[in-house]
Amino acid sequence: MNLFTGTRGTRSKGCAGAEKGSRSVLRALAATATVAALAVSVTSATATAAPPAIPPGLSCDTGKHAIDDYTGFALCRNNGSQTQTFWVHLVCGWAPDVDGNHVTLRPGESGQSTAHCGKIGTGIGEIHVRP
Repeated sequence: MNLFTGTRGTRSKGCAGAEKGSRSVLRALAATATVAALAVSVTSATATAAPPAIPPGLSCDTGKHAIDDYTGFALCRNNGSQTQTFWVHLVCGWAPDVDGNHVTLRPGESGQSTAHCGKIGTGIGEIHVRP
């Protein structure tokens, strides 16, 4: 076989059957690899899609600033029996994600953490409360 012109040279009939079999095996392997890659990407997307839960003992409201779509907040109340620390985490699109100030609350206290996404981004995509 001439590899550069694509024309067929001398080939024995015994190799043709083996070549077809190996093509089938390669196609099956390619299909299996594709399915595996898709399964991994779907489970990865599913695993990261769920936002983390608000820490136990805190009740929080989150949102964007009324005038500035790049500033987000978490306003929390400690309903538990132990002192807790929390902060707001903003997912900022094209800009780096940011964390707000750490706020420590004794039982019964309320407090707010704020953060600001960079202007190069697309604004706040998600708001999370971190322990």
